[in-house]
Amino acid sequence: MATGFFRKSGELTCDGVSLEDLARKFGTPLYVYSWARIEQNYRRFDDAFSEVLHLVCYATKANSSLAILKRLAALGSGADVVSGGELRAALECGIPADRIVFSGVGKTEEEIAQGVASGILSFNAESEREIEKIDAIARSRGTVARVALRVNPDIDARSHPYISTGLRQNKFGVGIAKAHGIFEKARRLAGVRMTGVQAHIGSQILEAGPLAETARELAALAGSLAKKGFSIENVDIGGGIGIGEDALAPEAYADAVLPYLRGLPYRVLVEPGRAIAGPAGALITRVLYVKRERDKNFVVTDAGMNDLIRPALYQAIHPIESVAPSRGQIFTADVVGPVCETSDFFQRDAEIGEPREGDLLAIRDAGAYGFAMSSNYNFRPRAAEVLVENGTPRLARRRETFEDLTRLEHV
Repeated sequence: MATGFFRKSGELTCDGVSLEDLARKFGTPLYVYSWARIEQNYRRFDDAFSEVLHLVCYATKANSSLAILKRLAALGSGADVVSGGELRAALECGIPADRIVFSGVGKTEEEIAQGVASGILSFNAESEREIEKIDAIARSRGTVARVALRVNPDIDARSHPYISTGLRQNKFGVGIAKAHGIFEKARRLAGVRMTGVQAHIGSQILEAGPLAETARELAALAGSLAKKGFSIENVDIGGGIGIGEDALAPEAYADAVLPYLRGLPYRVLVEPGRAIAGPAGALITRVLYVKRERDKNFVVTDAGMNDLIRPALYQAIHPIESVAPSRGQIFTADVVGPVCETSDFFQRDAEIGEPREGDLLAIRDAGAYGFAMSSNYNFRPRAAEVLVENGTPRLARRRETFEDLTRLEHV
């Protein structure tokens, strides 16, 4: 059975539910997610790694909708969190602390204390100094925190430089050559137990080679640390699997990395986010104007870069299509938003069915890093979010109002 976004009698739908009806009921701009597609994507990762002891830790930063987190928790998912807010959200949505890893290069002392108090599976520590802070906070609470060291293997993910995280010039992790020395120093710290190694080399990765190389490096490092008496429990190979026409399937990803991980006495942690939520979401926007200026066509929509910043930030390409049945006329235009920035565009020279004022467009593959990165720039309220489950649309988050935007201000 087809899941996600497909055409029914010519009209684009989400799991068979009319996007026209959703826009009429909930307004635009509107994020729409297919729960069936999210569940399918999660299960594919879980099944792909079934031959080894493993845990899928959903990367919460990709889409932190509580409605989605709660449903993933029911499937047995873990979580990869990068802030105190994400940690609390994961816990309150029912993801057990012993299935949560805490990543991020700049954890505050308050966030570390929150993770220690919760008893999370592991901190993915990004520096020697961070391990010292975790130790001090854990000792002050009379407990021991589990820590994995994030290493930077200097492997090129071959994605956009803004989302590359595994090269030596990136801010993340420590040089892999330093790992043994850091582990040895941590032996003397009573408040931490070094239980794993982790790497995450980037995002929107479409080639298996860099991921396989990372798994090989981590497996070798874990083995050499174990030989020195460290109780390695987890090898966390990160996430970053890309989406789109050239997407690396979960099965192909597992086939590439498992040759280095099979038979090892460690649990394998994987942290997909975009690959689970991205293809399952679309931003629905209404055409405000169609104009021609300086021999160029522009389609102006009611969604802007504050709703979906990825094209402006990363030059990311999101497929755009008409929600209504095609009228058969192909039209080349810049699809742009109403925000007062030249970078407020969704696609340059897009080839789409010629739209008319009032038509709906669907900006596809927007389920990850869409709403999660949205803002109130230009004093614009953030969009509503709808989750379609079993043929029923559920409002996951209402549209913001002017009062929401000003509630924390003092005049």
